[in-house]
Amino acid sequence: MASQSPKTSKPVLKSVDPIWSSLRAEAEQAAHDEPALAGFIYAIVLSHDRLEDAVSYRLSQRLKDSDVDQALILQTFEDVLQAVPELASIFRADLSAVYTRDPACYRHIEPLLYFKGFQALQTHRFAHELWKRGRKDFALHLQSQSSRIFGIDIHPAATIGQGIMIDHGTGLVIGETSTIGDNSSILHGVTIGGTGNEKGDRHPKIGANVMLGAGAKILGNIKVGCCARVAAGSVVLEDVPHDTTVAGVPAKVIGPAGCAEPARAMNQMLGCDEETDQE
Repeated sequence: MASQSPKTSKPVLKSVDPIWSSLRAEAEQAAHDEPALAGFIYAIVLSHDRLEDAVSYRLSQRLKDSDVDQALILQTFEDVLQAVPELASIFRADLSAVYTRDPACYRHIEPLLYFKGFQALQTHRFAHELWKRGRKDFALHLQSQSSRIFGIDIHPAATIGQGIMIDHGTGLVIGETSTIGDNSSILHGVTIGGTGNEKGDRHPKIGANVMLGAGAKILGNIKVGCCARVAAGSVVLEDVPHDTTVAGVPAKVIGPAGCAEPARAMNQMLGCDEETDQE
């Protein structure tokens, strides 16, 4: 009987996660450079195998209180991740947005460890999923804790796309029926709110790739078109067309957005042109 040749095993392809790999390398370097923080960095980053686990641990660490301990919050987040695995890619899109757009961000590890805009946004993502599943009290508890700890108040029902950068974030308010499109950038002191005590659909609908400058107020059930810019300190009470810049109190259209992707360019100077934005 002829002997059978052994089967050739197929090569196993390993998944590639450049953001997580970069973040772990940064964590190892940071722990080496600052031994006093080595335990802190190990617990949040180096003891985990995935970015989403590190995010869950860091948030549970920050959101715990005497009423709801860290273990319960962490278990809840793990349950959400199991039910909604696409959150993993959304975390990476948000982290990449901060890393590429915030000039004060030099490493991927910084938003995870220190930036409250990123942390508050990921807290909202967990709260939003709990809200959709009927766990409204837990979602509201997370909103309350996030507002207290980070100074950022996002209603759990608000719908927020991916690739979002919240810079600083102090004083940011996003109302219940608000929606925000992918790849938008929001600075501190922004209000995306209503105009009174009416019920129902009462908050703004922000398009994709929109930049909202510091202190801007967008009020009422209005639309801000894709790739628009809202200048710092403006009060927007009417629809904003696509690819435009609005400024003033009340805000008026003062010209084009200045570039194809204002949320990525982050140019907040009025009167700039596309060539200036791309430099």
